[in-house]
Amino acid sequence: MEATVFMGIIGGQEILLIALVVILLFGGRKIPELMRGLGKGISEFKKASKGEYDDEKEKDKKE
Repeated sequence: MEATVFMGIIGGQEILLIALVVILLFGGRKIPELMRGLGKGISEFKKASKGEYDDEKEKDKKE
């Protein structure tokens, strides 16, 4: 029963507050760069977990 209580803690107002704090800390210009870096990191992680990352490194070395 305790797990269901924790699921409802973060609501719309809390997410809005967190977003506002992030914007104030990093500024509007820096956020797209951060998200782009996060996206690249996630895609590299997915490639590495599938084993595709090593194949791309070998292709780059050959060229």
